[in-house]
Amino acid sequence: MSNKKHKVYVDGQHGTTGLSVNQYLEKHPDIELITIDFDDRRELDVRKACLNEADIVILCLPDDASRESVSMITNTRTRVIDASTAYRTDPDWTYGMPELSPDQRGRIKKAMRVSNPGCHATAAVLALSPLVKEGILSANYPVSYTSVSGYSGAGKGAIEDYEVKKIDYLALPRPYALTMNHKHLVEMQKHIGLTKKPLFTPIINNYYKGLVVSVAFNMADLSSVSSLQDVYDFYQTYYGNEYFIKVHSQPSGDGIIAGGFDVLGSNDTNNAEIFILGNDSQVLIMCRIDNLGKGASGAAIQNLNIMIGSEEGTTLT
Repeated sequence: MSNKKHKVYVDGQHGTTGLSVNQYLEKHPDIELITIDFDDRRELDVRKACLNEADIVILCLPDDASRESVSMITNTRTRVIDASTAYRTDPDWTYGMPELSPDQRGRIKKAMRVSNPGCHATAAVLALSPLVKEGILSANYPVSYTSVSGYSGAGKGAIEDYEVKKIDYLALPRPYALTMNHKHLVEMQKHIGLTKKPLFTPIINNYYKGLVVSVAFNMADLSSVSSLQDVYDFYQTYYGNEYFIKVHSQPSGDGIIAGGFDVLGSNDTNNAEIFILGNDSQVLIMCRIDNLGKGASGAAIQNLNIMIGSEEGTTLT
């Protein structure tokens, strides 16, 4: 663990992700947190001073605001973790998913600019990229998957609609991104390693947080595996040394409620839990995360810990 106190500033610390990041940082033993008054959050001079004072900045802002903040960093010392979509496929930024490849942690540790993965993309990439990288699933395969998530991932406006306005139609599940052009798609395609955009149906639900991505295959469409046990063994070997990734075969008690899948079972953790379900003819792969944890603020803290040399799980559960 590092002995140095690192100055960290969260730009957008009063938003949903920013508040969660701050909660982690307030109890972090290796961090000196730079704070800003709520009334000063849009004052450019105040923000610029904080951005340039920090050793590491965590941006919890919309895309354009993140770009603006990056442009206001005038020194060559301040490092950045950006939680927006702005830089997730930018070759000059390091993708902040430590489990992506054996050398990804080393890249994150050295990086000046790290892009935090999106919530849907986190679950999709962790679920599918091993199959493509190891040649079990063709990169040309027409992947189609579904994501079910809580409303917190849609931002402050959606939270107000659900919790304050309580609009009637929001009580029911709502498929969205109906133009088939969700903003995470390009990120998913690149980091899974697919040659074309996957087909993706996200569904928002009337609960606060919790997300699961589901994708199914005929076993005959996969190479080098012929049974459900083979698929489970592959994932267990691939992720066996990862602290924050748990692989389950047929669902354990935390995976099933009344015969259906428990979407909320990974909440309040930084875990990504992968379930290998189905039978020897068809396999269903589900990846469950807390969309505000491993899908946002938890991932930012995991990346921060790697960058400053702290234990990777510091303040995380």
